[in-house]
Amino acid sequence: MIDAIDRAMLRRIQEDGRITATALAGEVGLTVAPCHRRLKDLETQGVIRGYSADVDPAKVGLGFEALVFVTLKDRQNMKAFEAELQGVAAVVEAQRLFGEPDFLLRVMAADLTAYQLLYDDVLVGLPGVEKLTSTIVMKNLKSGLRLPL
Repeated sequence: MIDAIDRAMLRRIQEDGRITATALAGEVGLTVAPCHRRLKDLETQGVIRGYSADVDPAKVGLGFEALVFVTLKDRQNMKAFEAELQGVAAVVEAQRLFGEPDFLLRVMAADLTAYQLLYDDVLVGLPGVEKLTSTIVMKNLKSGLRLPL
């Protein structure tokens, strides 16, 4: 069961995944040993799924972002589509939706030309694709998933 201290710890490590256990313990009112134990418990329970860096896409040559809505021909290709999508590195997020469209993909590329090649050579060939609709992201106003704990 997640309590108020766990929530405070989770809020803080969402802001800074590199915070030391000593600093985290001090901020949430624990000593180091119980803080370590709670972190390990949260990891073991799957509450904390991992730690990562927030990388600026433009600074690594991925300044083009598109949202792609995918409609499948039928539900028989759903699992095959989902499985093959896992191997497409340019798709950085994917959600299965209720109703139509069936999926929303967040795709990163170097530029419009690179996206067009990905679209033509990869996305349209995924199992069961009937329709793709793309919209270009003009500006990210809020990024970096942080849960409201």
